[in-house]
Amino acid sequence: MAATPLVGAWRLVAMEYRHADGRVRYPYGRDATGYIIYTAGGRMSATLMGGDRARFDTEYRRGEGGAAKAAAFESYLSYTGRYEFLGDRVVHHVEVALIPDWVGNTLVRLAAFEGDRLILSTEPDGEGRVTVITWERVADAPNVEVRDRV
Repeated sequence: MAATPLVGAWRLVAMEYRHADGRVRYPYGRDATGYIIYTAGGRMSATLMGGDRARFDTEYRRGEGGAAKAAAFESYLSYTGRYEFLGDRVVHHVEVALIPDWVGNTLVRLAAFEGDRLILSTEPDGEGRVTVITWERVADAPNVEVRDRV
């Protein structure tokens, strides 16, 4: 795959639902955080979450804590797969996703660049709502501190 202006890591600036009547909603909150990464080899990965996610009140265990897990699901989104860049749009071919129904599907996003920002948006849905996700390019950092949180 030829290199595209998408290649690299991008940090979430904002995710908005823009409604036809002028309302704007932030489904993951105004303090949402996340990253989308595009490789030169045609792979992509997107992860975002609300900034005010509640912590589990006990140690995480599979099969336990249904209500807390449901709340965590509602405040998180992640998927990965292949992508195609078509100039004014990018097509994500979903292979792995938090939302099971997305696996095997394609997500088409209009793509626009404004300086160091990438703006991905959807066509209006049946109710006239458009999802707009703004990302900012992340400079490569050779030394990243990782803290043990477990």
